[in-house]
Amino acid sequence: MRKLARSICALAVLAAACATVPVEAPPANDTRAIDATFDSVMARFALPGLALGVVRGGEVVYARTAGELVAGSGRPVTGDTLFKIASNTKAMTTGVLARLVDAGQLRWDDPVTRHLPSFRMHDPWVTREMQVRDLLIHNSGLREGAGDLMLWPEPNHFTRADVLAGLAYLKPVHSFRSHYDYDNLLYIVAGEVAASAAGQPYEDLLRRELFVPLGMTRCQVGEWRRDAVGNVAQPHVKEGNVYVPGALDGEIVPAVTMAAAGGVRCSLNDMLHWLRMWLDPELRPPGEAEPWLTVARRDELWAAQMPRPTSERERRWNGTNFSAYGYGWRLSDVDGELRVAHTGTLSGMYSAVTLLPGSATGFAFLINGDAADARVALNQALVKLLASGAGAPTVGHYADEIEGEHAAERDANEGGLAATATPDRRPARPDESASLLGIYRDPWFGEAALCERAGHVSFRSAKSPKLTGVLAWVGKRLLIDWDDSGVDAEAWLDLLPAPAGGEVATLTLSKVDPDADFSYDYEDLEFSRVRDCP
Repeated sequence: MRKLARSICALAVLAAACATVPVEAPPANDTRAIDATFDSVMARFALPGLALGVVRGGEVVYARTAGELVAGSGRPVTGDTLFKIASNTKAMTTGVLARLVDAGQLRWDDPVTRHLPSFRMHDPWVTREMQVRDLLIHNSGLREGAGDLMLWPEPNHFTRADVLAGLAYLKPVHSFRSHYDYDNLLYIVAGEVAASAAGQPYEDLLRRELFVPLGMTRCQVGEWRRDAVGNVAQPHVKEGNVYVPGALDGEIVPAVTMAAAGGVRCSLNDMLHWLRMWLDPELRPPGEAEPWLTVARRDELWAAQMPRPTSERERRWNGTNFSAYGYGWRLSDVDGELRVAHTGTLSGMYSAVTLLPGSATGFAFLINGDAADARVALNQALVKLLASGAGAPTVGHYADEIEGEHAAERDANEGGLAATATPDRRPARPDESASLLGIYRDPWFGEAALCERAGHVSFRSAKSPKLTGVLAWVGKRLLIDWDDSGVDAEAWLDLLPAPAGGEVATLTLSKVDPDADFSYDYEDLEFSRVRDCP
């Protein structure tokens, strides 16, 4: 039965089809195997804090935490500790939209302009044709991470109105609906669509439609007071082999522009409520006569809407045959069994949610540190353990493979990126840069000053204060050496002279490391000089 079910799932055109195929669940795993996995990832990666929970058959079968809210503080991570869940917020946004569809307040195929008349994309035809569903599946034609510099580095001064206005100036790199490229800005638009349809702000809507009925009592969105809420994990960054606290919260945690794309914080206990609801379609919130979401809406959220590339690693590790994006969920198969999952990455915090609907099993974990490799190794070891049982490869096995991949990448780049990015840098002198100085403006990012400061040439963004740095020559190219060490993607600055007169009219930015985080969206910037430095 299991082999036949897996074969059918692997060939399914729609992910939702897999969910209806009976899959014989493996016996309940001895929690000692999960404990060993937990211990292994903590030891291998020396994580500052970790919270992990597993649900099977409608019950929480495992929940464990370790580490500290802030390294060295002595304050332990618990099941109620709040973490940034980052892009795992996207499934919450689509879940709320699905409830509005159930209530008849919107349709997936509604034009976005029906709910937001001022909405504009770069192409008027795309503006007219874009539907609510298109906001959710990364098919807009924009570059991966386009416009993300309006969201981070945090804090900055961009608003949701800025995001909506800026979209009209972001030029597509593919035709509409032809290509998958991960996007955050359109999820902000989706949140505003939900708010418009429901007649209340997104944050209030999320509390009303999700946190309250599902008993997710610790989750926070919008503005809140850190000490009044309490037990809040703080982000950490890696310095050498040690995690140190990163950008710590102030007493007032502000509302963020990107709430609908990645602005929610929740605890492990909250996320276990979230898992149980998705794994049991008939589960009813306390006091409610009906499930939180109808089966029809759930099937829509888990149906393949946009094909995604399948990596060689996924094929090797999991025998993956298909990969797609649903509404706020990544869909694929692991050894033939449907996996519904997502990850979240934001400012020194990593999260993961994975559901295996065929065996009514799922897990979530939250990390308060920059931990990309740890997340991959833990996610992979857990999914294999829970799907296959004893004998599955360990965290150490996957960690070793990841290290080998990094070593191969370093060898491939030797003499390339490292040689161009790290030679001695010579600060650009104001006297030799007089023709470059001035105030520049990008139509979606706003103004940036390229002016003399303390004997150097400084680049300063008006709306994103952390994007401030000093110009330096690296060979024959100019580079911006950012002041804030938390901005970990350096940028080349290229100057384009005006056709007449020889003065610099336009400047563009690009990543020094082409593989840096896509949210450093330098490539979509095109600044025009608007006036002299003050």
